[in-house]
Amino acid sequence: MGQKTHPHGFRLGVNRSWASKWYEDKNYARWLHEDQKLRAAIKKKFAHAGIAAIDIERAANKAKVVIHTSRPGIIIGKRGAGVDQLKQDLQRLTENELFIDI
Repeated sequence: MGQKTHPHGFRLGVNRSWASKWYEDKNYARWLHEDQKLRAAIKKKFAHAGIAAIDIERAANKAKVVIHTSRPGIIIGKRGAGVDQLKQDLQRLTENELFIDI
């Protein structure tokens, strides 16, 4: 029997990137739990939007959430109202300044 490798771990750094791009010594656990809460909230609210990936980048007191989706119109909404509402909802989950990119 051959050894089985995990498909994501095997490709990290080669042709895939990390889902979260940040480094922290003191607040690592808090930021990790925030990332999980942000991802869960987005996936729950937009389960029908065809979300493929959610990337989170952090620097100092700022967080950038990049949502890869096949149906961006559902998330953006009429005249960008959906993005504003999403930003308000996600801002409650984190203390950092939040930027959203779709």
